[in-house]
Amino acid sequence: MTSRIDIHLHTSRYSPDSNITPEQMIIDAKAAGLTSLAITEHDTLWPLDELAELNARPDAKGLVILGGVEVSAREGHFLCFGLKSLKNIEPGILLKDLVSEVRAQNGAIVAAHPFRWDQDFHSILDEHGPVFQALELASKNVEPECRAQVENVLRQHPKLMATGSSDAHQPGQIGCYFTEFDAPVTTIFELIEALKSGRGVARHHPNNPVWQPSGPIL
Repeated sequence: MTSRIDIHLHTSRYSPDSNITPEQMIIDAKAAGLTSLAITEHDTLWPLDELAELNARPDAKGLVILGGVEVSAREGHFLCFGLKSLKNIEPGILLKDLVSEVRAQNGAIVAAHPFRWDQDFHSILDEHGPVFQALELASKNVEPECRAQVENVLRQHPKLMATGSSDAHQPGQIGCYFTEFDAPVTTIFELIEALKSGRGVARHHPNNPVWQPSGPIL
């Protein structure tokens, strides 16, 4: 079974900079042919009961909706999966403390849009090493020069996986890039295992040419 998942997107319910309602998210995800997606609001976790309500909606049939979070650490933004609580994770947290907390909660971490906004990602790797499961290689917020730098890092650290995701904030963006796994991703635990195993491949949606700042990936 092949899974097609967008692991980086935002909704208007908990991200004030997003105009995508949860209802529109479902419409766009199904239109893009995704099998699952992970909502990664800024520094906010979706309550489990609200995720359950989304998954139980009749219009969500055939789509698995998971929860994650985009943490605004001091060194940059990082997608975290498997966190049960943000009690010890506040905006501005040091990356070393974030990594420690994610590991303590048996989660996974992906570096969101590395090198964006002149982020010195090389210094992060020099200080912390490849502490992530993956790097976001392609999204609407990964410009060509940033993608080239990410590709270079991935060549130097072949155990790191490359992900594709939309970083969607507006309707019509979800699924423009996504990650394809060669195994089912129907629970957050399966997503974490898939990220840790490095089985994913970054993809560009063939029918969504609008967002191609980093070029298509086939």
